[in-house]
Order: sequence, then C-alpha cells, then structure tokens
Amino acid sequence: MDNTDFDTLSQAINALTKAGYKEDFTAGDTKIIASISKKEYLPVDLEIVSFYRFDGMTDPQDDAIVFAIEATDGLKGTLVMSYSASHGQNVDLISQIRGVKR
Repeated sequence: MDNTDFDTLSQAINALTKAGYKEDFTAGDTKIIASISKKEYLPVDLEIVSFYRFDGMTDPQDDAIVFAIEATDGLKGTLVMSYSASHGQNVDLISQIRGVKR
C-alpha cells in the first residue's frame, strides 16, 4: 500500500481496514493501546509499515497523518494523529516506533 495516494483521510482508513488494519491504536502515556482488543504495546513491539499525510485545504487544523502499524504478535491497525496542538497523542512514544522515519 505504500505507493497508494488517497485524497482523504477516510479513504486511506477504509483501504487500510480492508487490507487488515482493523485496530485503532492510541498513544497513551507509556504504551500504545489497541482500542478494540484492549492490548497494550511498547513501541519496540510495533512497526510503522506505511503512513499517509493529509493537508487540510482550508484549515491547518485539518492536517493529519495516519500510520499503518503492525505488532509483533500479528495485530494490525492504524493510528491517526492531527498536526494541531490538541491531537491528544503521545508524540514522543510514537516517535519510538520502528519505521516512523521512512
């Protein structure tokens, strides 16, 4: 999926979900949490296999990135982060996941 271009965040998430990335990850204080299975992971247990950035056409608050993430136990999901100051994700924790600098 790395070579795919999407026009919207929802298109990317829908395509990733169809490709098996069904979990919704959130970066908490010390762990990455899968919202459906409630599993918790350290960054070392995860890898970002692809990511897609979206720039808001009219409002910079709409800028976002979606990461396609795979866990060492085979679980796949996405993590969405807004570029606004109020995104609620632990950026330091996300930056520790392998593959984030691709």
